Amino acid sequence: MAEIKPFRPLRYTHEAGDTKNNVCPPYDIISPSHRAELINHSEYNLIRLELPDGNDKYNNAGKLLKDWIKKGILRRDDSDGIFVYEEEFDVAGKHYVFDGIVCLCKTYDFSDKVVLPHEETLSKAKQDRFDLMCATFCNFSSVYSLYIDEKKYVKSITDKKKSDSPLVCFTDGEGVTHRLWKITDKRDIDALTGFFADKQLFIADGHHRFETAGRFNRYCIEKGIKDADSGFVMMTLVNMDDDGLVIFPTHRLVYGMPVDADALCEKAAEWFDISTHNDINTIESGLRSHADRHAFALYTGGGAFRLLVSKDTVGMVEAPGHSDAYRSLDVTVLHTLLLEGVLGIDKENMANQKNLHYTRSISEAISEVDNGDASAAFILNPTKIREIKDVALAGDKMPQKSTYFYPKLITGLVMNQIKEI
Repeated sequence: MAEIKPFRPLRYTHEAGDTKNNVCPPYDIISPSHRAELINHSEYNLIRLELPDGNDKYNNAGKLLKDWIKKGILRRDDSDGIFVYEEEFDVAGKHYVFDGIVCLCKTYDFSDKVVLPHEETLSKAKQDRFDLMCATFCNFSSVYSLYIDEKKYVKSITDKKKSDSPLVCFTDGEGVTHRLWKITDKRDIDALTGFFADKQLFIADGHHRFETAGRFNRYCIEKGIKDADSGFVMMTLVNMDDDGLVIFPTHRLVYGMPVDADALCEKAAEWFDISTHNDINTIESGLRSHADRHAFALYTGGGAFRLLVSKDTVGMVEAPGHSDAYRSLDVTVLHTLLLEGVLGIDKENMANQKNLHYTRSISEAISEVDNGDASAAFILNPTKIREIKDVALAGDKMPQKSTYFYPKLITGLVMNQIKEI
């Protein structure tokens, strides 16, 4: 099924200085203030290319990339390889390590059912990525995908390489340690490409990038652009059974409309058992203890939280055209019954984020309500890994912002130059 192959990436040279100061998170989680911080870290921070600004920002990014290559700030590897990428971090007092391989993957159409999505995408974000690719002919950040490998065959190969000293090793500002190795042994590369030849891949993060890569390939073919390896996109592949995978919940914030908690709960009592608490720690433990049901916390200010726990676990919502896997998601139940059914926030409104915003931080959600910016916050449990697989295999897609994989893959360790510019 999935065709993967090694590549010769662009990488920072010693001329660029400390790698730690030149890498950045994925473009779609960077605020304007964070972008300014990254620019101050280094004159060669990749954010200048990955998230350019200005009146002619895409062409400027292309010119800057060409300049950095000419100056020797970025240089293409002499040999092909598949890279091993590892992240080591702590969350809530627990220690985690996960790794994946970074390679090129063929740009399949989703209808081929080789690379499967699980979330809807936004046309504006895809156009932005397309315009950047047209100007730079480069993948600066990787698509993040999962695969099934219960016997951990890939790990038996990558662990051999990890016994060597890494090419790159640093700890970022969030305390996440990043390491990179390069596999060049032909037998190992052949073993990896052969393993994935009968595997399906599940996109964890980077839906916009993957769809854009397919569009860009069609564009290159239509325009007759030669010497462009546009049929492949840079991808990081991680075992779905890796113990180091962590998903954060993405909480919902209601803006620009009043929310009467008592009236909402009166209607919600048809589907949920509801209790009131004044301690966020009680709410968090309550959500965790009811992870086998549909559970949410509602906060509208004043320090009082309502914990809503579903009375049933099946058949709560009707979603014509969608799978059972989709209907069983917490976010589906929340969106259908409460956001749409009670508050009247329809799908178009959600997609345009008119009255609904998102955050992975509970403290931010609470403070947004307390300071009057948001009228209500809905606190959720994280989506489960198996739910991602079930929805994708059913040919369905989750509502937007259903998953937040932590930590994000760092951008800037390797870059896929599709064509020299």
